[in-house]
Amino acid sequence: MPTLVTPPLEIQPPQVPARKRWTRQECAELEALGVFKNEKLELVSGELISKMGENRPHVNGFRIMYLWLLEAFGKQFVDAEAPIDVAPQDNPTNEPEPDIIVLNRDCATFISANPQPKDLRLVVEIADNSLNYDLTVKSQLYARAGIIEYWVVDVAAKQIYCHRQPINGAYSSVSIYNQHESMSPLSAPNSSFSPAELL
Repeated sequence: MPTLVTPPLEIQPPQVPARKRWTRQECAELEALGVFKNEKLELVSGELISKMGENRPHVNGFRIMYLWLLEAFGKQFVDAEAPIDVAPQDNPTNEPEPDIIVLNRDCATFISANPQPKDLRLVVEIADNSLNYDLTVKSQLYARAGIIEYWVVDVAAKQIYCHRQPINGAYSSVSIYNQHESMSPLSAPNSSFSPAELL
């Protein structure tokens, strides 16, 4: 016969087991051993985030934005899914790979080192199921690095979150552009993009 408990049991939130926080050095060693040869991963806050299995809306949004940025800036300045450095204090456990970056010098000049925050004119993340993550974790990471402009493309809502003016580890200006508006990057004021162009 079951035991009757009065008052009802107080349920505690589940405890999350401790996780292994990875460093860039450890990831580089594992990659050299071929551990990650079939996976596309980025290191953010000590966690390995999978970039595999992007769905069709993400692919379409990426393609549209990438082609537009090539036209606005020139192919030598636009790169896709390339690792970047962030703030010195964050670098040991972070090596993000934004969907698209726009550099202030030719991509080909980066032979062995990642672009530094000062090399970046614009960082773009295409968000489908990663919107909250891109607006919180990634935003804070890029703001601490002093990246001057960061866009999050919300493909489902056809809108773009434009982050500017990083101050003390946060963007002090965040604007949302919808499909009835157009916007221009700080470093290409004569080029405009409307979220309405997203499929």
